[in-house]
Amino acid sequence: MYKVFVNDKPLFLTNEIIKETDFQMFLLESVDIKQLISKMFHNKIQKAYLYHSDAKEIMKVLKSKISVQKAGGGLVYNTEGDVLFIFRNGKWDLPKGGTEKGEDIEETSMREVEEETGVSGLKITRRLQKTYHIFKRNGEYKLKITHWFEMYSKFDGILVGQEDEGIEEVRWVKSKNLNEILSNSYENIKLLFDQG
Repeated sequence: MYKVFVNDKPLFLTNEIIKETDFQMFLLESVDIKQLISKMFHNKIQKAYLYHSDAKEIMKVLKSKISVQKAGGGLVYNTEGDVLFIFRNGKWDLPKGGTEKGEDIEETSMREVEEETGVSGLKITRRLQKTYHIFKRNGEYKLKITHWFEMYSKFDGILVGQEDEGIEEVRWVKSKNLNEILSNSYENIKLLFDQG
């Protein structure tokens, strides 16, 4: 199963038939994917399952219908075990951004963390899951696939938010305060903390 978020509402791409839920069920063979996304984007559908016997086939069809943007990001810890967060558009988020020509996804992830927060000396400690969300830019829906990496840094300098990316604040967050921060974050960011 893939969890794709449309305007922070879940669209699960699944090969299982799930009965008696508050999710609406759609069949890949008979649904207009762009229309489904539009309805979710405009709050006409809150939660949905998109079903096909092969979940990978659903993702393949989705990628063929809307353009894909590849991104990389970091779940960064410091020596105290604090987590690096950025604040923009009224929510707490993790630093991430799109790939540049010739970069591999690990390079993208570390570059974006450094550009958005000022934190340097990053080391990737492990690969985390990918997250998927659909957003609208210039009247067109796009599927952002973000490759996440757990990172570590001994950086103890001044945190600097990238202004031209709309970052208002950068903060190291103590583990005891994570729930409070995540209560004002995005669903796909919460998934990274659920996997442990």
